Order: sequence, then structure tokens, then C-alpha cells
Amino acid sequence: MTDYKYYLDNGIYDIQNGKYEQAIENINKSLELKKDWEIPYFYRAVAYQALENYDEAMLDYSKAIKMNDKMTDAYYNRAKIILSNQNSTMADIQNAVDDLDKALKLDSKFVDALYAMAAAYKKLGDYHKSLVYLEKLLEIAPDAVHAKALKKLILQKYIVN
Repeated sequence: MTDYKYYLDNGIYDIQNGKYEQAIENINKSLELKKDWEIPYFYRAVAYQALENYDEAMLDYSKAIKMNDKMTDAYYNRAKIILSNQNSTMADIQNAVDDLDKALKLDSKFVDALYAMAAAYKKLGDYHKSLVYLEKLLEIAPDAVHAKALKKLILQKYIVN
């Protein structure tokens, strides 16, 4: 007898091996057996995101968050999809900021979320707030090359002394 965890485990294994379509098939089988659990929705979203099927990924991240509002990575990944979309509106970017804020409330030392927050505020034109998040990041990871570069760019290009 096969249970939902068997299919989910196979789906996660498939994701780790870059077999995203196969992962989605396995996770769908898991969801046929047990729909009221956030983990398969999260991992299916990861597979969809890897396939650049962002609409499906956003739906599954949202389902996972609705079932468990402590899913730090789901908030972060949802924000990353918005921030990577060149057609995101200011309202979309604000939604990404809201998601990153939730992720950072759950894990204040989440370096990638701190960087994404700095990038989001840069896109919103709030360069001082962007610097605040970069400073928090650099306190945790003083050698973070991208953070140092973004800070230098903001200071040189956008903050006039």
C-alpha cells in the first residue's frame, strides 16, 4: 500500500534532481490522498517556480500559507516571483514587501529575505529604507558581496550628500 508521504518524498527527490514535471506528478498523487497539508503545496510550488510557471507557483504558495501562516520560505518565494517580474506594479512590489516582512518576522536573520527587502525598497524608490535592510544584512553577514555592491550603488547613485 502506498501512502501520501511516499509520493511526496518521491516528488521532493525529483525536485532535488531537477525532474520538475515528474515531481509535480508525484505531488499530485500525494494530494489526491491527502489535501489538507501545506507541505505538498509548497513543494509543488517550488517545482512550478523552477519551470517558470509562476501563476501556478503563486497559487500553491498561497494555499500553503493559508494552511500554515508560519511558512517562511513560502512568503519569501512568493515575493521573489513578484520581484523578478519586470512587469510588477508598485502595488505588486508592496505585496512582495508585505510577504518579506512576514518572512522576516518569522526569521529576523533570513539573509536572502533581507536582501530581497532592500531590493524591493530600491524598486519603490525608498533608498534610505533599502539601506536599513542592507545594514541589518551586513551585521549578520559582513562579507555579503551583493549587499555591499547594492549599498555602494545606492549611496553613490541615489543618496546625494
